[in-house]
Amino acid sequence: MRPGLFLLLLFPAFAQAGTVSIAGCERMFDARSGKMLGARTILARDGRISAILEGIQEAPDEAFVHADDERVFVRGQTCLPGLIDLHVHLSHERTAQSYSEGFRLDPEDFAFRSVPLAERTLLAGFTTVRDLGGEVALSLRDAINQGLVRGPRIVAAGKAIATTGGHADPRNGINRDLLHALGYPGPEDGVISGPIEARRAVRQRYKEGSDTIKITATGGVLSYAKSADNPQFQLDEIQAVVDTAHDYGYIVAAHAHGAEGIKRAVLAGVDTIEHGTYMTAEIMKLMKEHGTWYVPTITAGDYVSEKAKIEGFYPEIVRPKAAKVGPQIQGTFAKAYQAGVKIAFGTDAGVFPHGQNAREFVLMVEAGMPANEALQAATVRAAEVLRMSDDIGSLDVGKRADLVIVPGDPLQDITTMQQVGAVMKDGSWVSGAGR
Repeated sequence: MRPGLFLLLLFPAFAQAGTVSIAGCERMFDARSGKMLGARTILARDGRISAILEGIQEAPDEAFVHADDERVFVRGQTCLPGLIDLHVHLSHERTAQSYSEGFRLDPEDFAFRSVPLAERTLLAGFTTVRDLGGEVALSLRDAINQGLVRGPRIVAAGKAIATTGGHADPRNGINRDLLHALGYPGPEDGVISGPIEARRAVRQRYKEGSDTIKITATGGVLSYAKSADNPQFQLDEIQAVVDTAHDYGYIVAAHAHGAEGIKRAVLAGVDTIEHGTYMTAEIMKLMKEHGTWYVPTITAGDYVSEKAKIEGFYPEIVRPKAAKVGPQIQGTFAKAYQAGVKIAFGTDAGVFPHGQNAREFVLMVEAGMPANEALQAATVRAAEVLRMSDDIGSLDVGKRADLVIVPGDPLQDITTMQQVGAVMKDGSWVSGAGR
């Protein structure tokens, strides 16, 4: 944090229930219009934005703040809505040891690891995330909601749904004896073959308390398998997932690199395409016709392509995929943006270190998206994907009091999004206010 950027003017305490939290900003990003407004004072009461006043008012009158209220005031240069990342994996962080840890560590180990990863994400300004794969996320979500640990609001997929031997089949890469001992995975484990099992897998996710559904429509970069892009679901299998998921009110995300797998997923009606590496002009047209969102995850592609240069960081079956696929995602993003595909923000954090999510903004702007649209992708657009626009995504009276303060003007220098100095979630300061 830059010296003097944030100043606690009243009570040097963490904002508790009943406290009025106040943010005074030299400028405020209006996510709905994509414009930067002048100085504003934002008041939060009972977890919601209660007022937005023009100018910086260190002591708002009693029409907004009662004389006996305990107040926490933080002053900063730019206020933005709490950020939303639509693609994270809070249960892990990839290292050279990740492939062996699955055989050595217990679920409790991954659960404890997830706690600081969630807090790091929150302190980076991401107050809401969609976790797209990992049973730990369900319990982590509940612990955060109960106030037991600190982290972002989590929309959790639980176990991703894969086909037998596909990306996200949890028993890929193990020897025959272990496979026989553990048993072949089925729909309850998120592994399907055929439409009937596809429906069973969705219903199992519902039974377990998942908030959303993810499928792995193609091969993946980091799975222990040869192909990163072959189609792995038949059209009727994806259709069965989507129809069943939509019956339960779920949105469906499709991990997809290869063109044929992306096309099948779009035609079957998935809501978001994740990665989309080999997306073609034909597919972009289909996505526009079907209203399908694109979540690019450029940061993950950039990271794996760099790590692929390090011998031993990835297994040899993975390394060439990382080297080939990773560098292409940013170029695909640039073409999709120019074609007018709907884009929402997602990073695949966990493939790279959590807390570095805001690097995605820099890569989006480098690829040709204006800074204001990149910020909208992580606010109003992402909220629309989650069907949470009434609650999050913009700074408006009545919405959840989630906000981020950064130095300078991110419309002039997008790298300021990597210098978060204060974060409020649900009306409570989690950093920058005596924390």
